Amino acid sequence: MFSLVNMTGLEGAEGHRARRRGGRRLGQIIIHCIRSLVLILTYYACSIGLTFYQKRLFRDFKFPLTVVIVHLFMKFVLAGLCRATYTLVTGIPRVMLSWDVYWRKVLPPGAAAGLDIGLSQWSLEFITVALYTMSKSTALLFILAFAIIFKLEEMRCTVVVLVVLIAGGLFLFTYKYTQFNLFGFILVITASLLSGLRWTLSQLVMQKSELALSNPIDMVYHIQPWMTVALLPLAVVMEGTAIAASEYGFRFTDSSDVMYMWGRVMFGAVLAFFMEVSEYLVVCFTSSLTFSIAGVAKEIMTLSLAVYIYNEHLSYINLAGLVLCIIGITLHVVMKALHPPKTVPHPPLTPSDSHQKVPLLSDTDGEEHELFSR
Repeated sequence: MFSLVNMTGLEGAEGHRARRRGGRRLGQIIIHCIRSLVLILTYYACSIGLTFYQKRLFRDFKFPLTVVIVHLFMKFVLAGLCRATYTLVTGIPRVMLSWDVYWRKVLPPGAAAGLDIGLSQWSLEFITVALYTMSKSTALLFILAFAIIFKLEEMRCTVVVLVVLIAGGLFLFTYKYTQFNLFGFILVITASLLSGLRWTLSQLVMQKSELALSNPIDMVYHIQPWMTVALLPLAVVMEGTAIAASEYGFRFTDSSDVMYMWGRVMFGAVLAFFMEVSEYLVVCFTSSLTFSIAGVAKEIMTLSLAVYIYNEHLSYINLAGLVLCIIGITLHVVMKALHPPKTVPHPPLTPSDSHQKVPLLSDTDGEEHELFSR
């Protein structure tokens, strides 16, 4: 009888411990879901907000290339401050690249990224947010094309299907589009081509160099200077004289107006910086698949808001093109989930690098386009 009591007591204790473990597991799941939701909403707010913020800014400040230069400089400074603060608090030095590696490995994707962002932002001066978002979705086609050329991807039937869906969708979306601007469209398509090139070059760097691992702050710090160098000549030629002679340059009449306008430009830079950090945090704390799905949802939200805010008229043909593009992008996400890319072995990390988790050159620009990455 005594043994029966002991067995009953042991079973009760074991059941209690199991319930406690189940409760802790449920609590961890809830915390993970809440954290993921907060990160994704933060990413949405920064990314979608930045697109509409820039569109409105360019109505009053018609120097988009100058705005991008300021953004690049501000993000470099903010990344440097974060690195210095981290080293000061933890005593762990951040990664520093040698000049040889810096210009041979980081320059090509950095230059492509700078021109990509510059032309993308410039196009917003001429085209609507809806057309901009749809046109940037063609970056996926260029990514696939360059990946096949550089033998990073194999040619599959699904690639042909993706090309037909997205290219056909873009054609239908722009067919008799009431607010179509050819110059702006050429700018954004060129930016999409450069976007495909930059991601392919970034992948080559990650696979074949010693820049195996780092975190987003280090990435921003190292790649922003090359982005600035690539874009600065174009900005000087296209906008240098005009902005110097404008009311926001040397011909200012009211210093408060000048400070207000440049404050708006710098706020956009801060918003862009936090958007980049938030997208990396989404990947780190969830998964690249979650991030890709969130990217598809973000595109739909951006297009819906553009139609609602700016009262853009879309014909049934335009809407059919929109649906085709979304189906193509969704198919890409599904195929990436079913056939994930093969992992490439990297050299072992040194003790000082053990805290670094995110590829140095992956997805440098959150301003576009998240769902094509990884």
